[in-house]
Amino acid sequence: MVISIVKSQPADMVSYFIDKALAVDSLLFTISALLSFLSIRLERSTVGLERWAEVLFIVGLVSMTVIAVIFSFEIV
Repeated sequence: MVISIVKSQPADMVSYFIDKALAVDSLLFTISALLSFLSIRLERSTVGLERWAEVLFIVGLVSMTVIAVIFSFEIV
């Protein structure tokens, strides 16, 4: 949703960086979901996969929040 809002705004460097940051953020969430899925499906111990999935998910949430605040209040 935020990417479509950014795309509807006039093109400038702030929109460009927000767009790219959100793209990276979506990759973090995708990798986190993949690692979480693998930790459920694999037979062997998957503590490492679970930990990485958790870390990436938290990093994704924090970065999405920071990006949304910067975009909403036009801090940059």
